Amino acid sequence: MAEQFALKGEERASFGKGAARKLRALGNVPAVIYGHGEDPRHVMVNAHELSLLVRHKNVLIDLDVNGKKELVLVKDVQKDYVRQIIEHVDLVIVKKGETVTVNIPVSVIGHPFPGTVAMLEHQTIQVEAEATQIPEHLEVDVTGMLEHTHISAKDVTLPAGVTLHLDPEAIIVAIQAVPSAESLGTEAAPAAAEAAPAAEGAAE
Repeated sequence: MAEQFALKGEERASFGKGAARKLRALGNVPAVIYGHGEDPRHVMVNAHELSLLVRHKNVLIDLDVNGKKELVLVKDVQKDYVRQIIEHVDLVIVKKGETVTVNIPVSVIGHPFPGTVAMLEHQTIQVEAEATQIPEHLEVDVTGMLEHTHISAKDVTLPAGVTLHLDPEAIIVAIQAVPSAESLGTEAAPAAAEAAPAAEGAAE
């Protein structure tokens, strides 16, 4: 099951892009906490500590803001992928025993029949789970599977207490033949032929 981590935060009174930039320059990330009928609370958390936590999917955090503790689930993370920084994070309040809907990463294990490859059609599977019992990932074993075999959502083994919240017939993994060098060359040839006239036109 997903781990639970502790994090401290502070209330913030200034808002807007300028205030957010100042927070980030000081090594903090603006965040909002909401859920369970409570008014949204605007806080800030340490950027480095948060970046370590959000490496985990569906991470649960024991958040302490000025002495008030809440169990929160990371709902959304806004990133600047150029500068590799977190710009903002949404945290939703959850309670022990409460059921939440989350997307769980799929992990393919094993090797299919020689000459075939397992193609992951869905990176995640949406499920319902108790807030403190969210799986870190769901395993799909493809050991020895033959070409044209499909594994649907309904075929994936779920931990006790976890229920599927996705079309049961949705294909999660498909076993396909490994493309031959000849077929790859055949596909590449027309593309190269189309590119040549375009390059000639550009040169003119």
